[in-house]
Amino acid sequence: MADQTHVLFVEDDDVIREATQLALERDGFVVTAMPDGLSGLEAFRADRPDIALLDVMVPGLDGVSLCRRIRDESTVPVIMLSARADSIDVVLGLEAGADDYVTKPFDGAVLVARIRAVLRRFGHAGGGDRTEPDASAAGGVLTFGDLEVDTDGMEVRRAGQPVALTPTEMRLLLEFSSAPGTVLSRDKLLERVWDYGWGGDTRVVDVHVQRLRTKIGQDRIETVRGFGYKLKA
Repeated sequence: MADQTHVLFVEDDDVIREATQLALERDGFVVTAMPDGLSGLEAFRADRPDIALLDVMVPGLDGVSLCRRIRDESTVPVIMLSARADSIDVVLGLEAGADDYVTKPFDGAVLVARIRAVLRRFGHAGGGDRTEPDASAAGGVLTFGDLEVDTDGMEVRRAGQPVALTPTEMRLLLEFSSAPGTVLSRDKLLERVWDYGWGGDTRVVDVHVQRLRTKIGQDRIETVRGFGYKLKA
């Protein structure tokens, strides 16, 4: 049930913060709303919410820095909110560990849909119930050179050492490992990993692929220009 989902919302604009909080609460979410990054970090540590919505431009500790602090402590899903579709805002937020972003001004229904999409892929059944990610490559340990993907235990090892992945990075790797050598388009990855039933910003895919490369090896995922990406078999 959605009323079991606790949302941390950090936004310094009083009107946006109050209106968005009311809209989310009408949809059954429990919302903790904070006006700045430092109070947002304190609330995160005290409440351990199911998902965090962070505006990029908030005082004290900006949204990108707050996202990094949260990611250092937790794999909880993070959606960044930006007043611009500016590449710098988007990329900085995603590189900091955010799982998705929404551009302001946003429609309340769109924001709720994005929240639910993120929660579904993180194993929250609308909030509260948590299950393991659905592994399309389920069935044991897959090996690609020095990379091992345990699709049952949801663990990854490189050269025998464990690799810490966020749930989004794990789902992305599962998609690649389920079809090694097969080119997967950005649109297909948006649909399968981000649960987008509509067109999305492919920069989300590009940044997550780069983050994944830094953890499993830069040459493990190959870019096929004009088409997408593939995992080297």
